[in-house]
Amino acid sequence: MEQHIIFFDIDGTLLDHHKELPQSAKESIFKLKEQGHEVAIATGRAPFMFKDIRKELGIDTYVSFNGQYVVLRGEVIYKNPLDNEELVALTEKALENEHPVVFMDADDMKANVPEHEYINESISSLKIDHFPSHDPDYIGRELYQALLFCVKGEEQPYVDQFKKFDFVRWHRVSVDILPAGGSKAEGIDRIIDKLGIPAERQVAFGDARNDLEMLSQIHHSFAMGNGHQEAKEKARYVTKRVDEDGILYGLKQIGLIK
Repeated sequence: MEQHIIFFDIDGTLLDHHKELPQSAKESIFKLKEQGHEVAIATGRAPFMFKDIRKELGIDTYVSFNGQYVVLRGEVIYKNPLDNEELVALTEKALENEHPVVFMDADDMKANVPEHEYINESISSLKIDHFPSHDPDYIGRELYQALLFCVKGEEQPYVDQFKKFDFVRWHRVSVDILPAGGSKAEGIDRIIDKLGIPAERQVAFGDARNDLEMLSQIHHSFAMGNGHQEAKEKARYVTKRVDEDGILYGLKQIGLIK
């Protein structure tokens, strides 16, 4: 079989709602690699948030921060940081509104406030061994994503004012702040350009709104059965739920695993 490239989202795709990796998904990825396929991750997470998954699965190619930081076989090939001046202005407005902000680079994340219940609630839901400490001066670094903490609807004034950013809600009390126009699809393009794998041998699995561009672009795109309705509408196929061996089922659908 000719080499394919397969991109996997993490939360809700590789990991179930308990943040556990089904054995069938793990075995499927090892089988794909044994067959010579390129396996990659495409996630909204920062690199330090999924080191353990990369190690467990032996994956060194990934699109992180929803496309803003891209690594191919261990080498950084693309970086698209946030506009620092715009981020400073947004943070000032957020402080006025008592909305915390967390700043993220490839190695760490820091909060602009010592503590807040919204930060605790949303970051805890990821079930990672990492939590942002307080460092308001972290904003001076090369940052690829920020998190704005507010309930639904409260982000709209920021959307209206800060046009250099895109805002994507990922949690009840948290919104991703990304460079405008950036997406997983953009990051994936950087990898595809390097590897030259044709469209008919590109595969992607996702479940959420930050997967929409990826699912629209990739030839063999799968939305998970547990995924958002918009993801299902954009994808070419809909597979089973994560906890129903959805990864394995999808790969079997297109004959990558027998």
